[in-house]
Amino acid sequence: MTYKELMSNATELLGASNVYTGFARVLMLELMNEKDMDMYALIDESADASFSADYDAKIDLLCQDIPLGHVLGYEWFYGYKIGVNEDVLIPRGETEELVGYVLADIDEYFSGDLTIADVACGSGAIGIALSKELNVPVYASDISEAALVVAKQNAVSNEADVEFRLGDMLEPMFDLKLDVLVCNPPYIKNTEHIQSSVLSNEPHVALFGGDDGLFFYRRVFENASKVMKERSMMAFEIGFDIGEAVVSLARSFFPSAEIVLKQDINGLDRMVFVFFGIKQGT
Repeated sequence: MTYKELMSNATELLGASNVYTGFARVLMLELMNEKDMDMYALIDESADASFSADYDAKIDLLCQDIPLGHVLGYEWFYGYKIGVNEDVLIPRGETEELVGYVLADIDEYFSGDLTIADVACGSGAIGIALSKELNVPVYASDISEAALVVAKQNAVSNEADVEFRLGDMLEPMFDLKLDVLVCNPPYIKNTEHIQSSVLSNEPHVALFGGDDGLFFYRRVFENASKVMKERSMMAFEIGFDIGEAVVSLARSFFPSAEIVLKQDINGLDRMVFVFFGIKQGT
């Protein structure tokens, strides 16, 4: 059986299981890249037996609704390979967009040495990407010891300068004064229906944000004055349906700040930025 036929069979199996059929190609590409094999050059060649067995076993896991990140053991995030397991959320595309916006705003509004924190860091993806892209140290915190084990491993494997701190939201950062705070907190409403693959495989502590999805934003806003500099920026990922609620909550805490709601590539509300002592466009 050729690699092409192997992938074709996998596509049919995924389709029959109501799983995204594109995973057949993505999985093959990732497994071949791990072995320094060129999928496009070898696609019509006879598949190696050990490769076929590994590929078929992983397709079987995908058919069982196991996330691709867990099947592979990693997810690519902003060009960096981030290890994942059941203790951390799998990094997602909208979070990459958040990092992109943060980097653009840092370039426009800040210079010199910066103090940056990734709060509720999970796998460490945000902090690692910011540290690598800016070539600066970053602080990161999480309440889960298990998540920090994963995050520390990811920082080492990506040679990122990140200092990890154990604790609840901003509490581990009270000795710092931050220029930039980035946070992707749990924001799914307790009553919201979510994909079974997410509910069954990813940590609930990193998913749910109370009855209104705003619990952890309140926690950050309540303590922001303890850690943010007079001229600074906070950036948050949000659920697509709570944008105006997060903006309204932020305004109630920071009436003199500039608060900006931003959309993702699909036009959905996905980010809220809070600027202290900074006027957008100036």
